[in-house]
Amino acid sequence: MELYQLTVHEMSDLIRSKKVSAVELTQSVLDRINAVETKVQSYITVLGDEALKRAKEVQERIDKGEVKSLLAGIPMALKDNICTENVKTTCASKMLDNFIPPYDATVSKKLYNEDTVLLGKLNMDEFAMGASTENSYFKITRNPWDVERVAGGSSGGSAAAVAAGMAGFALGSDTGGSIRQPASFCGIVGMKPTYGAVSRFGLVAFASSMDQIGPLTKDVTDCAIVLNAITGHDPMDSTSANVKYPDYSKALINDVKGIRIGIPKEYIGDRTNPEVKKAVLDAAETLKELGALLEEVSLPLTWYAVPVYCIISSAEASSNLARYDGIKYGYRAEKYTDLLDLYIKSRSEGFGVEVKRRILLGTYALSSGYYDEYYKKALQVRTLIKNSFDEVFKKCDVLLGPTVPATAYKIGEKKEKPLEMYLGDIYTVSVNIAGLPALTVPCGFDANHLPIGMQLIGKPFDESTLLRVGYTFEQNTEFHKNRARI
Repeated sequence: MELYQLTVHEMSDLIRSKKVSAVELTQSVLDRINAVETKVQSYITVLGDEALKRAKEVQERIDKGEVKSLLAGIPMALKDNICTENVKTTCASKMLDNFIPPYDATVSKKLYNEDTVLLGKLNMDEFAMGASTENSYFKITRNPWDVERVAGGSSGGSAAAVAAGMAGFALGSDTGGSIRQPASFCGIVGMKPTYGAVSRFGLVAFASSMDQIGPLTKDVTDCAIVLNAITGHDPMDSTSANVKYPDYSKALINDVKGIRIGIPKEYIGDRTNPEVKKAVLDAAETLKELGALLEEVSLPLTWYAVPVYCIISSAEASSNLARYDGIKYGYRAEKYTDLLDLYIKSRSEGFGVEVKRRILLGTYALSSGYYDEYYKKALQVRTLIKNSFDEVFKKCDVLLGPTVPATAYKIGEKKEKPLEMYLGDIYTVSVNIAGLPALTVPCGFDANHLPIGMQLIGKPFDESTLLRVGYTFEQNTEFHKNRARI
């Protein structure tokens, strides 16, 4: 097996046993990027020379015995809405095409302190608004399993890079499924941590009450390792939770005996593709055979989740994106008559269609006369959705269902059908609405040999149980060992 195909923990074992150097490992992944990036299109910025220089520095410190981290020397990449000092951070938008942050996001700094090697910044839907990475100003990211299909979104570049061996692991952001959906489409593991578990300082905001940074990895063990590095309280983020965070690697136990798993009947109904439904129910049966206790449960407000998400996230986007005015930084229109005209032209030319659609929707929902009817009502239903999860978790430890109702669709197939695309997030958005953790793990393939993901949803700050269930499933199946065929 080539070095770029290895998991993070396999790479780490080779580095620590001195069988491979950080430089050799980084070069292997850079060679892979050179070989397949033109087909996959997952990177906006590749830091080739800088990555090799960094790998050399890390290796020197490893040789001196100064480095203990499991992530030391591991080549990784970041979604391009996570700030990196002196490295362009575009959010895949014309608006920020020339933006170079003067500081690092907290997660960037944490990974730097773990002696990781940054390979570059990854493509995404513009400002994380989309579910296919077709909304990027720069390029369309393609699925490594079938380059005629989408990689998912908005963290499509992150998922595709990991699945294609172009990064040991990646970080993405998840506002309504943007880590889990592309991870499912690309046949890898993705986790959306509990809201507040990972600092959002330095994450370019889309919907501040739902955004959460999380890892995309080749298996659950890698997920636990990365989670250990990025969780924790951060005084720079007022929504960061000041709680005690466990060592997530201790959750990697091959045992689910007695764990109560609820299967929401709404998640496996007629809206789910039959092949996806079968794969997910087969996975549930596997866990049952291993000792888990299965029970059908109900989340009756599931169908309200997408409209609630659309209203709240668009309202927050409208507010957050007001800062892009063509004055302080970012794109500025060249021809204008006065200050108002500068604002209008800069924003009209700088933002893409989907971003403008959501700004308009959010501004409308917040406007006088409609605030109570839309935004306030959405917040009230949000509370009801959160309460319905609380009720279900009184009798379950984990919820299990599909990550997405179907497998990856053809590029262009839903580009002009935004409502259809929004409905693809039906099983993921409620997790963000309620601030819960969720993990997606590969659990099968459809007739076209496209990956199917199983979503595990947990109680607040109970990522450990999700990792345990996901790890046990992996140890008793082979799905996670399949690699994209590009």
